[in-house]
Order: sequence, then structure tokens, then C-alpha cells
Amino acid sequence: MNTREAASPAAAAPLVELRAAGKRYGNIIALRDVSLEVSPGEVTCVLGDNGAGKSTLIKIIAGLHQNTEGAYLVDGQEVKFTSPREALNRGIATVYQDLAVAPLMPVWRNFFLGSEVSTGWGPFRRLDVEFMRETAKKELLDMGIDLRDVDQPIGTLSGGERQCVAIARAVYFGAKVLILDEPTAALGVKQSGVVLRYIIQARDRGLGVIFITHNPHHAYPVGDRFLLLKRGQSIGYHEKSEISLEELTGLMAGGAELEQLVHELRQVGTSTDEVRVIRDEIEEDTAAGVGHVPVTEAVNIRDLPETEGK
Repeated sequence: MNTREAASPAAAAPLVELRAAGKRYGNIIALRDVSLEVSPGEVTCVLGDNGAGKSTLIKIIAGLHQNTEGAYLVDGQEVKFTSPREALNRGIATVYQDLAVAPLMPVWRNFFLGSEVSTGWGPFRRLDVEFMRETAKKELLDMGIDLRDVDQPIGTLSGGERQCVAIARAVYFGAKVLILDEPTAALGVKQSGVVLRYIIQARDRGLGVIFITHNPHHAYPVGDRFLLLKRGQSIGYHEKSEISLEELTGLMAGGAELEQLVHELRQVGTSTDEVRVIRDEIEEDTAAGVGHVPVTEAVNIRDLPETEGK
């Protein structure tokens, strides 16, 4: 039996659960009536454009802000975290898009940044450099990250490699739930595939992963559940078996808005054969279960249904 099968029995309660959660800042409603579950060995993807409420959702789960409506439960118990440290102590770790690293420090030093290990006592107390160096290399290898040298400055690594070091660090320090804030947003095609592979690695080790993204083509290959947000509200919450990539993309891209645009173009006599939907191209990675995705897909206007009332 593999790790994921062992980590996915019917549990008494999800690792993290939101029930009709909302957040108000005075008269401003940033999030309203949002529910989700995060279980061991599963990836829950939260998708939405800028301003959809993804950042507010992260801040609630990570303990930075408190929900003003609904309930937030960890292991079946309702919680009201007052700081990210409280969330971290309960095994909820967040890897933000702008990674908090010291670029000129070596990889192993960043791996233990803020949690350095020391040896000796009194005036003879010092950093246990050898332990931290060996541990960092071993943990990275266990996640499938084979760095040339953990003494190299972390600033010399690619964006994808730095994201993966942060993931391995969170796993080592006991994270049960890993929140990833748009880890592929600023990465190229190849590095995005690298990060997706390590998301699967974390999932297969039994972690519950919350993958925040605006790209359905990054989310669908690795996701088990999909929460779609728009203007602070949920517009869909689906199991993978309930929705196809095309349907997910349509919800994200605004299929109705596209049809309306086509109708307006027809009305003003604009002549065009196709509308191109931009998509990231990810190289096929059979080990990670990531298939090849083309850069663009041509949508022929003649194939789209006529808008009523034309």
C-alpha cells in the first residue's frame, strides 16, 4: 500500500475546514459564505483572479486574520487563531509567493532560518552547522530535490528550486497542512512543472495541500478539489470527478462573458475567424502526472452558440 493510500482513510474530521466563513473590514465584505475541506493526502486548489478573495482566505487559514462569520475548524475543533505562530504550532504552514529568504546565505542556513539548531552549553554554545547542513541535504533529497551543494547561496537557485526548498522546510518542521500562495505565478514553463511535481510529492507524503492559483492548467493536473472564488464569493466547489479541465477553464475565463463579447463583435460587423485563449504550456511529466498543455487554443467563432436575441 503506497503512502497516499495509507494517508487517505475515512477520517473523523478534515485537517482544516471552513464552514460558510466570511470576513468583513468595517463595511467592506472581503469574503462571504466560503466553505472548503482539506484532508490528508489531498490537494485543494483555490482559483480566482485578482481581487477574488484568495489573499483574504489565506490570511484566515494561516492565522493572520480571524473570520468574522462562519466557522474555522482544525481537526474538527473550532479555532480562533490570533497569530500565524498559533497556526504553525497546529501544523499549518504557509509558503508565500514572495519567499522570505536571505539570498546571500547558503541553502542550509535558509532551511533553518529562525529555527537554528545549536550544540554545547553556556559560553561554549554554538550553531550545529554540520547537523543543519546534513539534515537540509537529506530532507531535500527525500523530496526529490538533488542540489549540487547546500552551501551555495539560495539566491543562485531558480525560482522553482527556491519554492521547493520552502516546501521541504515546511514538511521537515512538522507541517500537516501546506498553503502555497501562487507558487507558479512568476515562474517559467519548466520551473512551473518542477513545483507541480513537488506539490504531488508533499501530497503523497500525507500532507493536506492548499494550492492558491489563478491558472486552471496548473491546478487541474494536481488538484483533488477545486474552489472557485469571484469577488469574495464561491462560484463553485467541485471534486475532480465532477468537473473537466475545459469546464474549469470556462468558469475561470468567464465563458458567458466571452460569448457576449463575440455577440457584440458580430453586431458591429467585426470580421474575425477565431478568438485565442491564452494558456501556459507545460512540458509533459509522466512521473508527476502532468500532461502537455498547448500555448494557445483557437476557438472558432462560428462554432460558438449564437447569443439569444441577436
